Amino acid sequence: MILKNALILEKNEVLDVKIEDGIIVEISENIQGDGIDLDGKILSRGFIDMHCHLREPGYEYKETIETGIASAINGGYCAICPMANTKPVCDNLDTLKFIQSKANGYNLFPICATTKNLDGIELAPINELKSAGAIAFSNDGKPVLNQEVLAKALQTNELIISHAEVMELNGTSESEFEAVKREIETLRKVGGKYHFAHISTKESVDLIRKAKAEGLKLTCETAPHYISLTKFDGLENNPIFKVNPPLREEADRIAVIEGLKDGTIDVIATDHAPHSVYEKNMPFAEAPMGMVGFETAIGVTLTYLKDVMPISKIIEKFTANPAKILGIDDFGEIKTGNKANLTVIAPELEWIVNGGNFKSKCNFTPFEGKKLFGKSVMTVVNGVIYEH
Repeated sequence: MILKNALILEKNEVLDVKIEDGIIVEISENIQGDGIDLDGKILSRGFIDMHCHLREPGYEYKETIETGIASAINGGYCAICPMANTKPVCDNLDTLKFIQSKANGYNLFPICATTKNLDGIELAPINELKSAGAIAFSNDGKPVLNQEVLAKALQTNELIISHAEVMELNGTSESEFEAVKREIETLRKVGGKYHFAHISTKESVDLIRKAKAEGLKLTCETAPHYISLTKFDGLENNPIFKVNPPLREEADRIAVIEGLKDGTIDVIATDHAPHSVYEKNMPFAEAPMGMVGFETAIGVTLTYLKDVMPISKIIEKFTANPAKILGIDDFGEIKTGNKANLTVIAPELEWIVNGGNFKSKCNFTPFEGKKLFGKSVMTVVNGVIYEH
């Protein structure tokens, strides 16, 4: 297969790319043969989502691994990293192997639990799970509150992903940045590799910026909804807008964008978190937290960032940066000999969000009816082409 007239940003050239047996075998001008014309479109390294929830095993009524992968592909993702808060929790080899068995040729990199049953008390068998294919470790949704336990996790020198929250502060800005402050102090004492998930407050961005300046081995992510929405978008306490961390103030949204611009925030991840219609129709206080993200992520991001950041820098947050943090080798630069994990983006395409077209089981979104600018129109997964 030949992808023709593709703008490859990292080369700043319009070139043809030939793929055979899942490998890029030629990159040049005017490769002979039939192909798919990508005139006016960007060809990038494959998108990687390093934070999502596929719900299986245990909550298949919300999402299955199959529907989650289909949704991810439809959003341009060549690889995803599902979190461990399934039922049973992914803190053991049997559950890890079950999840891996459902990949069906897709690049699925499970994140296993930092502690057994996500209880924050006893470490999961981190070395054993890593050897079996775990890409990183996180108690996402249930922070590791005991700093001695967290220190032991960091001393394994595996990537630990933090859900930074002081639970008794009930989702306030302080609940996030006080946890960030505490965990940075633990990292400063014991070292290790640390990544903060879904950063949403100005104070957190400031703390992480200072810690990076010190030279601490620290990375972080935010999600598209934190650069595009504030708490005022859900004025009537609509559960569709209920997420954790919560949507914040406008000053926080601006600070998150500044953190992306100056490199403090390394990654844009979706935190794709599907729920059933029944659950999201509950009264706000009872409804679960989370929203779907795969199929709107690049559109929302480009819509809100394209006028303030170079598109090449935006795409790095979806591609090169998560690949480097996670140590995924098959998502390197677009060159001959590398696996064909690629995303095609139409950067100027205008489209209206319609959840009815989602591949996810969860087809409702806070962006319903929103006009977005920019969309993934093709995903190439290990050489297999999906047009959408």
